[in-house]
Amino acid sequence: MINMATQLHWYGQSAFKIETRDGKVLLIDPWLTNPKNPKGKDDLKELKRADLIFVTHGHSDHVGDAVEIAKKTGAKLVAGLDLATAMTKVLGFPSKQAEMDTTPLIGGEASLLGGEVKVVLTPAHHGSGLGKDDDSIPVYAGQPTGVIIMLRDGPTFYHTGDTDVFSDMALIPKFHKIDIMLACVGDYFTMGPARAALAVELVQPKMVVPMHYATFPVLTGTPQAFEDEIRKRKIDTKVRVMKIGETIAV
Repeated sequence: MINMATQLHWYGQSAFKIETRDGKVLLIDPWLTNPKNPKGKDDLKELKRADLIFVTHGHSDHVGDAVEIAKKTGAKLVAGLDLATAMTKVLGFPSKQAEMDTTPLIGGEASLLGGEVKVVLTPAHHGSGLGKDDDSIPVYAGQPTGVIIMLRDGPTFYHTGDTDVFSDMALIPKFHKIDIMLACVGDYFTMGPARAALAVELVQPKMVVPMHYATFPVLTGTPQAFEDEIRKRKIDTKVRVMKIGETIAV
C-alpha cells in the first residue's frame, strides 16, 4: 500500500519505522521487543517488510532485533563499515545484506533504493562495543554514529543515535535542512534534557521527537523537562512527544 504521506512509528527507546510515500520500509535501531513496548513480540512477528535497517552503534538496545528482521525480510543493513563487519562476524547478520554499497563511513553520502533514500552518517559521542550476549566480551564495532536520512519527495530525518551534544552539530544545518530530529534525552548514557535542547538549537530542525528515555531506571530525563528547556531557550522548533506504538504522518 502506498501512503499519501511519510509515516513515522515509534517502538520505544530509539527504535523507529519510517514508511515512505512509495511504500518502502526503513527501520532505525530496531529493538522492537524492548521492555517498554507491550506489543513488541507481536510487532516483530507481524513485520512482513523491511527494505533498510539502520543501526547507529553496537549496543544491544540499538542492534535489537536487526538480525532476525534481516533474515526474515531480506533488508539491507545501513551502518558504518566497521559496525557492519562486526555484526556479520559476531551476530550472524547475513553478509550479502551488509555489503559495501550500504555501509559508508561518517560524512560520505550513500544513495540507496534507486535514489529514493540518501544517507549520511554523522559523528556521535558515545561507545559502540558489540557483544553476542550479555556475558560476552564486547568487540570493536567502529565509531558510534547518528544518521541523516533524506527521502526523495519526503522529509529529511536526523536520528542522533546515542550521543552528548557537541559543537559540530552546528555544521549539520549548513549541509542539510532537517525536518524531523529524533533526539535522545534520557541522560546518564546520553545527553539529558538541557543538553538535548542545546543540540536542537544547533541543528535547527522544524520538529523534534524525544527518544531514549525511561526504558531503564537510570534514564531519568523526561519529555516534559526537555520541552521546558526548549521553551527556556526560546527555540522555534515544534516538540512532538510520541507514545510507544504511535504512528504519525510527517
